[in-house]
Amino acid sequence: MVTSAPVSTPVSITAPKGRLLVPLGAMFLFVGLSTAVVGPFVSLFLSTAVKADPVHVAAFLIAGPVSMVVSSTFIGRLSDRRPVRRQILAAAAAAGGVGATATAFVRDYWVLLALTVTVTAISGSLFPQAFAYAREILERRGSTRAAMTISTLRMLFSIAWVAGPPLAAILLQAGGFRVLYLTAAAMYAIAVIVAVFVLEDVERAPKPAQVERGHAPATVLQVVAALTLLQAAGTLGVQAMALFLSHDLRGSVRDAGLVLGLCAALEIPLMLGFGALSTRWPLHRLVVIGAGLGVLYYVLVAASAHTWQVAAAQLVNASFIAAVQGLGISYVQEMLPGEPGRAATLAGNAYPVAAILAGPLFGLAQHFGYRYAYAAAALLCAAGVTLLLTSRRRRTPRR
Repeated sequence: MVTSAPVSTPVSITAPKGRLLVPLGAMFLFVGLSTAVVGPFVSLFLSTAVKADPVHVAAFLIAGPVSMVVSSTFIGRLSDRRPVRRQILAAAAAAGGVGATATAFVRDYWVLLALTVTVTAISGSLFPQAFAYAREILERRGSTRAAMTISTLRMLFSIAWVAGPPLAAILLQAGGFRVLYLTAAAMYAIAVIVAVFVLEDVERAPKPAQVERGHAPATVLQVVAALTLLQAAGTLGVQAMALFLSHDLRGSVRDAGLVLGLCAALEIPLMLGFGALSTRWPLHRLVVIGAGLGVLYYVLVAASAHTWQVAAAQLVNASFIAAVQGLGISYVQEMLPGEPGRAATLAGNAYPVAAILAGPLFGLAQHFGYRYAYAAAALLCAAGVTLLLTSRRRRTPRR
C-alpha cells in the first residue's frame, strides 16, 4: 500500500504549514478515536468473547505495551536517519487497520496475542512519528511555536478520549465487538488515506553553521524516567478512582464517570493555555510546575472526605496532565535537536512503561485501601519533580 503511493515533492520552507497540519490533526483525531473505542474494553473482550482466564488476560495486557515500546524504539531510530516519516505513518496506520480487522473476527487467544506483539505493536509508532512529522514541518519554516502546535495535537487526542468510550458503548450495543473493531479499522483506513494522498515528504531542515549539541544520554533518560513516574501516577489515579469513590467516600460509579469526564473536559482548554505559555516560558519550567501540581492534586485526593472535594481538585489534575502530557514530548524533542522521531518515541514510551509500573501499585491498593493509591501517586510525582529539578540542562535555543 505504501510503496505504490505516488512520490510527493518534499515540503519547501515556504509551504503553508496549515496545509499539512490540518490533515495531520484529522489523523490524530481519527486514530485517537480508534484507540479510545477499543482501549477501555480490551479486558472485557478477552474475558467474555475470547474466554481468557485472568492470568492470560494479564499476560496479554503486559505483552502489548512491552512489544509496542520495542517496536516504537526501533522505528524511532530509523525515522531520523532517512526522510521516510510519511511512509512510516502510512505503514503504522495500515498495521493498526490490519490488527483491528483481524480482531473483529478472530477469537483464538494465541492468534490475537501474535497480532498484538506484531502489527498492533507497529501501529503504536503512529503517534510519536506524527509528533515528529509536525515538528519537522515547523522547523522547516523556522517556527517558534513547535511546543504549542504539538500541545494542540495532543489536545485532539484528549478530545477523542472524551468521545470514544460513549461511542464504544453505542457500538457494543449495536453489534458487539465485531462492529467495535471494524469501526476502529475504518478509522485507521482514513489515517492511511491521509498519509498516502494528503501528507507530503518533509526534508529535514538544513543544519545551522553552529550545531547545537544535544544533552547527555543520562540527562535525557533522567527526564524520561521523570515523565514515566508522573504518568504512572496518573494511570494509578484513574484505575483507583471508581473504587476509591465507592468504597472510601460512599459515592457511586456514576460519580467516578462524572469526575473523570470533568477532568478530560478541563484538559482541553488547559492544553491550549500551556501551549501558549510555551512560547514565553522555558519548557523545563512549565513541566516542573505541572509535576508540582501533580503532587498537590494527589495529596488533596488522599486527604479528601467527600466526593465534591475530589471533583473540585480536577482543575489541579487537569493542569498537571496538560503540562506534563501536553508539553512532555516537546520538552524531550528540545533536548535532542535533530532527532524528533527518537525524542517523541522516548517520551511516548513513558506511557506503556508507566502502565506496567502502576499495575502492582494498584494491586497493593486493593489490599491496603484505595486511599493508599493516591498517597503512592503523590510520592511518584514527588520523585518525578526531584528528577526534573536535578537533571543537568545546558541552555538551548528556543524552538
